[in-house]
Amino acid sequence: MIIGMLDLIRGDEMKLIYATKNNAKIQHMKEMLKGTTFKVSGLNEININLKEPLEDGLTPLENAIKKAKGYYKQIKQPVYSTDSALFFEGVDDIDQPGVFIKRINVEALSGRDFQHYYMKIAKKYGGKLTAYYKNAICVVIDENTIYTHDGADICSEKFYIVDKPHSRFDAGFPLDSLSIEIESGNYYYDIKDYTSKGDMDNGFKSFFKRLEKEFN
Repeated sequence: MIIGMLDLIRGDEMKLIYATKNNAKIQHMKEMLKGTTFKVSGLNEININLKEPLEDGLTPLENAIKKAKGYYKQIKQPVYSTDSALFFEGVDDIDQPGVFIKRINVEALSGRDFQHYYMKIAKKYGGKLTAYYKNAICVVIDENTIYTHDGADICSEKFYIVDKPHSRFDAGFPLDSLSIEIESGNYYYDIKDYTSKGDMDNGFKSFFKRLEKEFN
């Protein structure tokens, strides 16, 4: 049985704070969870000064837990976080991002700087890298009730990262402009009616559906 913060999550809606201020990620999660009873809002809707938890874990799950617990201690509301590791096939260890996708040589990259860094890595290996994401999620309901998942169903499919960017660019998902579907050889942006990260989304949604049953 779930205890502690049930007054916030019972009823027609189940309120969860998504531990990010990235509007693109928040909107993506809202779209993903349509049809569930979860109502998602981001950290940008919290009217208190928040300290960003230290993410020094060696796996996506370790970082997701650190982030969710860290924000829960500050906001005292059900919160969840996700974290990812990016892996390339056939690269030197120094070029393997893993959990340090945006933290390159300690520096946190974003936007075009993030895009350009991975363009250079792809160019180093002939202009194209086979890549995939390993993902994890942590939901903190209260100090004693925590759910985690890092199964294969929330990993991405394998895809290419290339050194020539698509003309479309979204600062919230800067690597999408370099991402190509292996099967078709087309940029994901150019595939009509393609739902980005569709299989992965189904895995995330299944996790929340299982969680939803815990509260009924």
